[in-house]
Amino acid sequence: MAHLLIVEDDELLRDGLSAQLSQAGHQIDTAADGEAALESLEHQGFDGVVLDLGLPKLDGLEVLKRLRKTLPALPVLILTARDGVEDRVAGLNAGADDYLTKPFNGDELLARLQAMLRRASLPAFGTSGPVTHAAGPLRVDPIVPRAWLGGNAIELTQREWELLALLVRCTGQVVSREDVLAVWQSDAGEGGALASNALEVYVHRLRRKLADSGMNIRNIRGLGYMLETGQP
Repeated sequence: MAHLLIVEDDELLRDGLSAQLSQAGHQIDTAADGEAALESLEHQGFDGVVLDLGLPKLDGLEVLKRLRKTLPALPVLILTARDGVEDRVAGLNAGADDYLTKPFNGDELLARLQAMLRRASLPAFGTSGPVTHAAGPLRVDPIVPRAWLGGNAIELTQREWELLALLVRCTGQVVSREDVLAVWQSDAGEGGALASNALEVYVHRLRRKLADSGMNIRNIRGLGYMLETGQP
């Protein structure tokens, strides 16, 4: 299941797409204009976007150009009535992964969308793999310091994000203190390398931010830490 954003100003089409993609097993959010789309993209993590070009408030091409500055690996499928070659070229040059014109076949849309999401998960399409790493309701962006619990953004410092991303990638496995410190040593931000006793401080901070989520950072004595997705 993928978490998708449908950006479409036609209410009937937007509702129809939402129903079709939900029936196919995807989690769907929608936006009716370009400004609402960018706001959703800023505060939530998505696995893909279905984007119309002729949007009110902010044109779809401008939405695409702006999101590419912060989300370069996010799969985007343009769905529009603009069927000219120049329009396709403009959309692809702006950063679209695929382009489908209206009217369209529902089965073709699903096939193109699945292919786009599948390509995005391959290592050849980015050094960080999938658009987000996930464990239970928790989703972490592997490129920039952002994370979400369900649809709610979590405020994280650089080092909190680095620790959380490492724990999520290794969910159910022990992450040693040495593994965490090695990641921190490679980053000169937030004051440079930290002493190992600072790790407990960051673990405590993350535990507070994950409270009541069903996620638990467990201390494995003498070994390190493990992220568990059961009840805390």
